[in-house]
Amino acid sequence: MVHPPESSHDHWRIAVTLGDPRGIGPEVMPKAVEGLLKEIPREALLFLGPEGMDPGLAPFQSVGSWDGTEAGAGRVSVDAIRRGVDLALQGEVGAIVTGPSHKPAIQAAGWNVPGQTELLRDLSGVSDVGMLMSSEKTRVGGPLRVLLATTHIPLRDLFRHLTADLLLRQSRLLAQALESDWGITGPRVGLCAVNPHASDGGLFGSEEEELFRPVVTQLRSEGLSVEGPLPADTVFHRALQGELDAVVAPYHDVGMAAFKSVSFGTGVNVTLGLPFIRTSPDHGTAFDIAGTGQADPGSAREALLLAARLVRRRFDTQFGRQ
Repeated sequence: MVHPPESSHDHWRIAVTLGDPRGIGPEVMPKAVEGLLKEIPREALLFLGPEGMDPGLAPFQSVGSWDGTEAGAGRVSVDAIRRGVDLALQGEVGAIVTGPSHKPAIQAAGWNVPGQTELLRDLSGVSDVGMLMSSEKTRVGGPLRVLLATTHIPLRDLFRHLTADLLLRQSRLLAQALESDWGITGPRVGLCAVNPHASDGGLFGSEEEELFRPVVTQLRSEGLSVEGPLPADTVFHRALQGELDAVVAPYHDVGMAAFKSVSFGTGVNVTLGLPFIRTSPDHGTAFDIAGTGQADPGSAREALLLAARLVRRRFDTQFGRQ
């Protein structure tokens, strides 16, 4: 993995992209920053977005003008992310917090990727990334961190993607991030089963025995603290009770349903495996309420706070600073 070089620049600086100019990103990202200027100083922030959208709260760099079209909206969204990645790889920033973008607009701009996570992977030149949904304080108290092993795919295609190799790679990414960025020694990871009641000894499927158990055995042989496969109807409760530091969910909705039930409005999307920290609010562009003043900046605020926490931890550890 390539790491940003140590230099005279401040590794704790955070680039903030405004997202799709038609959505709520240009509203919620500045509101979130405005509410955090006691915790994160202005000079530690850099806004990236279209010309004419400078929030006036911190340094701003324009990535060009928006021509009013969907493809144009996708282009300025992507250009802000590209600029942020360039700055991160040059050591100018240590983290990127991305405003919500519109997947069809990104594709209309010529980028054949499912979303920002895959775009960041390709721009950074890494092979593996993970989509971790994190809420450090949920509605029931304790934290919940859920890694989505598979993301935006139809359920009927699940077993074309959910393989032992994928579960191994995603679990390793998760354990590494929990140690290096969260500072959790010997993190405890739970693998969520795919069948009801973890198949109940084979009554409801064979995937738990044939797919999951060899993965758990392999990960334990590598020294990782992993449990599973654990039934979906209990694993998230166990995590919320503090028995697990994170859960690997086999497909999108089983993870997101549990996660958003206890963290709606405060959840954060974290991309694992990048040579810099990346967080994002856990909501989309919300075109229907953009410009009405109804958008809640809570998730954007949490994304900024978590980015600041993680970037400090990662670079203090990397460069031997405490």
